[in-house]
Amino acid sequence: MRNRIVTALLLLCMAASLWAHHSTTAVFDLSKKVTVTGTLTKVDWVNPHIVLSVEAKNSTGAVDAWRFEGNPPSFFRRVSVGRQDFAKAIGQTVTIEANPAKDGTLYAYLVRIKYEDGTSLEVVPDQK
Repeated sequence: MRNRIVTALLLLCMAASLWAHHSTTAVFDLSKKVTVTGTLTKVDWVNPHIVLSVEAKNSTGAVDAWRFEGNPPSFFRRVSVGRQDFAKAIGQTVTIEANPAKDGTLYAYLVRIKYEDGTSLEVVPDQK
């Protein structure tokens, strides 16, 4: 009986983990791109994906709060990019190219970020 309970708990934990992680193509429209210019306000360097928060004025002049999901921290470490490479621009204007969420929310998958000093970081090669 105890083995069944342990097995059931393990299966439940595995299912929760799978549910929490999503496929990029299920959430984002990789055939479209958006470009957003605004102020980088936050960098969440967390698993399973980093998240950048940007406040940007929309066409009416109101400020929108965008969230940009990126690759996991382990990906960035493998290519010698750290949290500080993003965090250095907190409070500065950045321009981000991203694949928008399919549901139309202000959520997108990070492709490229360009900093005020003109440097940029391409996270996902052009998808053609």
